[in-house]
Amino acid sequence: MSKSAARPGKIVCVGRNYSEHAKELGNEVPKEPLIFLKPPSSVISDGDAIRLPSLSDQVEHEAEIGVIIGATLSNASEAKARESIAAIIAVNDVTARDLQKTDGQWTRAKGFDTFCPLGEPASKFPALDSLTVVCRVNGKETQRGNSADMVFSIPMVLSYISRIMTLEPGDLVATGTPAGVSKLKDGDVVEVEILGVSKVSNPVRASNA
Repeated sequence: MSKSAARPGKIVCVGRNYSEHAKELGNEVPKEPLIFLKPPSSVISDGDAIRLPSLSDQVEHEAEIGVIIGATLSNASEAKARESIAAIIAVNDVTARDLQKTDGQWTRAKGFDTFCPLGEPASKFPALDSLTVVCRVNGKETQRGNSADMVFSIPMVLSYISRIMTLEPGDLVATGTPAGVSKLKDGDVVEVEILGVSKVSNPVRASNA
């Protein structure tokens, strides 16, 4: 991992937070935020290689808007959660889709080393309901979503998580991916960008490359 990738204390992710993504995978939109964890050991930086594990035949990209927490949140209101945001950051929630489907639990599918590329955090950003996230594979756009289309807004998600576990300064919350996920292969270059805010680009390599 290169020096520019700050490793969060914990990484809390939200699943199926865009209805079209839930639909493309044949899933219902959850009635409450669906949360899971990725290990901090999965973090890499811009330019670092995503390694395709031999245990999976279907590794996919997931472009996401990430939130870096700047103040301790516990049982927080949405207003307090909004005030706690230190930065917005591009996140690629790389996922072994075949393992996600077979396991039920998502830890293995989401937790491989190199499965959480992070861009540079930006302390200045547009309104939380007007952020656009894009994914490109080999220069071709595959995903585009706007935070206004989220099932659960960013402040709501942060407030919800804070009622389950305390969010601490430096923690990362990944807020879900829009439709358009696709398989990555050896030699690809995958880029996630929050337009005008943060970007991360990574080559993809086979595990034995």
